[in-house]
Amino acid sequence: MNDGYTILIAEDDEDIVSLLSLYLKSSGYRVIAAGNGADALKIVRREKVDLALLDVMMPEMDGYELTRRIRTVSNIPILILSARGQDYDRILGLNLGADDYLTKPFNPMEVVARIQANLRRFYELGAGKGVHAGDGKLQVGQLCLNPAEMSVSRAGQPVALTPTEYRILHKLMKAPGRVYTRAQLYESINGEFTPSDDQTMMVHISKLREKIEEDPKNPRYIITVRGLGYKLEDGE
Repeated sequence: MNDGYTILIAEDDEDIVSLLSLYLKSSGYRVIAAGNGADALKIVRREKVDLALLDVMMPEMDGYELTRRIRTVSNIPILILSARGQDYDRILGLNLGADDYLTKPFNPMEVVARIQANLRRFYELGAGKGVHAGDGKLQVGQLCLNPAEMSVSRAGQPVALTPTEYRILHKLMKAPGRVYTRAQLYESINGEFTPSDDQTMMVHISKLREKIEEDPKNPRYIITVRGLGYKLEDGE
C-alpha cells in the first residue's frame, strides 16, 4: 500500500525529521522535508504530495496558517504534530482543515499508523472512489450526485434535497472518509460560523439522513465522529 505515497514533513527540529523519516522510509514511503511553513507550502504547490505532517511552531509560517493555506489548493490529508495538547489547540487545527492531531512527545510507530490510516481512508475508501473521471459525478455507495444538474439519487431513485442539504452532501461526497466539524460544514455553505449555528447544523444533518438513509437512526452514510463532527462512508 505504501509504495508511491509521498509524505511531506514540515518541522524545524532536525532530530524529529530524521526520526520520522527513518520510520516512514522503512515503511515504504517517500519523504520530503521542509524546515519552515513557507517552504512547505511551496513544496505542496510544486510537487505531488499525498499527505502532510505539520508541526505547529515553525519559522516564517506556523502550522495552523500552513494548514489553512494548503486547504486553498489541496484536499490531501493533513496531520498536525504539536507540543500543544489543549482542547482549544486541537479544535483549532481541525477547524482549519486538519484531519488528525497528535501531541508531542510521540511514539513514531503511532505516527506511522495514523498516517497509514489517513491514507487508506482518503485514497482507498475516499476521494479516489468518490469521483468518476470525465463526467464530474460523485458516486459513493448507492449515492450519486450530479453537480451539472444539482441532482442526487440513491440506488437510481431521485432524492429531493433543499439547497442547504445539497451543499452539505456535496461537501461530504467530495472527500469520503474525511472528518468535517460542524463549523467546517456550516462555513462551507453559509459563511462564518457562530456557536448558535451548532444546533442548526445538527438539524440539517438529521433531515439529510432522513432522505438518504434506509434507517436514519442507524446511519450508514453520514457517520457521527464523536467529539469531532461527521464523515461520509460508502454505506456498506
